[in-house]
Amino acid sequence: MRVMGIDPGLTRCGLGIVDVDHTRRATLVHVEVARSDKDLATHFRLRTVADAIDRLIRQYEPDVVAIERVFAQDNLQSVTTTMQVMGAAMTCVGRAGLPMAVHTPSEVKSAVTGNGTADKQQVQHMVARILGLASPPKPADAADALAIAICHAWRGTGLLGAGDDSHISVSISGRVNTRGAVTPAQQVWAQAAAAQRRTGAVDPRLRRR
Repeated sequence: MRVMGIDPGLTRCGLGIVDVDHTRRATLVHVEVARSDKDLATHFRLRTVADAIDRLIRQYEPDVVAIERVFAQDNLQSVTTTMQVMGAAMTCVGRAGLPMAVHTPSEVKSAVTGNGTADKQQVQHMVARILGLASPPKPADAADALAIAICHAWRGTGLLGAGDDSHISVSISGRVNTRGAVTPAQQVWAQAAAAQRRTGAVDPRLRRR
């Protein structure tokens, strides 16, 4: 399976593509960061990012695209522009007729590091380790995009428009439900996600005091 991961951002949008075999071994196909000029109007900047996404979809023909969901930020302007990039990305994916999944930052961190509150350096290190790279991808947006792709490849859940796409589901309270056989990698992810959700890592408002 070939998965394209998108870390949405207006100034820097991470775009990463990985191949994953039947043993869940992931290999790097391509990674880059789409940048837009801060002096341009927002709609022109969105066009720049969308053009980069369209180009990679045409060139690398992913089977599915995964994008990181904006969960919570204090900076309202940052949230607004990130959501605009998400919309542009979703349009690109829909236009290409591809399935698309959405994952929260905590889900991505849990999948690649086992810790839903891992910092960017930990994510970069584990992405490099998982993909067998000599050094972590830079900048952080590039590593984040690859982490999103790996997360979806290992989880296989979160597809938009699919009512029952999940082999594994983890409730907000940390309860794990599985449907059919799961791989060791999926088991590791589910255990990490469950532990984080039980302590409120997915939603800071639920964190135990």
